[in-house]
Amino acid sequence: MEHFIDFFIMLVLAYLIGAIPTSIWVGKIFYRIDIREFGSGNAGASNAIRVFGPVVGIFVLVVDMFKGFAAVYLVHFYSFVHKGTPEFVNIQIILGIAAVLGHIYPVYAGFRGGKGVATVFGVLIGLHPLATLCAAGVFLIGFFTTRFSSVGSILAGLSFPIWIILVFHTPYLHLKIFSGMVSALIIFTHRKNIIRLWNGQENKTNFSSKSKRSN
Repeated sequence: MEHFIDFFIMLVLAYLIGAIPTSIWVGKIFYRIDIREFGSGNAGASNAIRVFGPVVGIFVLVVDMFKGFAAVYLVHFYSFVHKGTPEFVNIQIILGIAAVLGHIYPVYAGFRGGKGVATVFGVLIGLHPLATLCAAGVFLIGFFTTRFSSVGSILAGLSFPIWIILVFHTPYLHLKIFSGMVSALIIFTHRKNIIRLWNGQENKTNFSSKSKRSN
């Protein structure tokens, strides 16, 4: 029972950490706007770059990534599981899922958050840094080739199970399953982007330092 209470506390903390709406709070505190009413209407890092400029956008990106990593790292504060065991990895995955759901459905912002890509990336760093860095490389190639952050995100998400299963041969079954869930989640949260890409209506990312706060 004691371990269940500890796990429940970790789960709630992971969600609350993930639910911190970085771009929304930055917009309201420093710009007096709701970022969800500008650009793509998304509360993620890519729209923060589009609306606030690259400096603020990168800050949002780093914080959102750290949320995912911090949620996964919570397991280290409890001693009822040992590092490197399947149980340890399973708890990390569950905490990571809680953080991503917090980012997508933040309790602090009316349950309207971002797509969760940056937070997922932070979670994946905590789970498997090497595979995550390889997926990040795919993102950069896709992003800088097309100037569409959505294309980079989708390609990175699709590549992650390949790195986990075929390249690094992880022994953890649930991590293999989770890698597939990550791909499915990124495709699902980018479904509107895919439609816009198909119709030629997707906005390219502008690296100008000037903010683009227009609908």
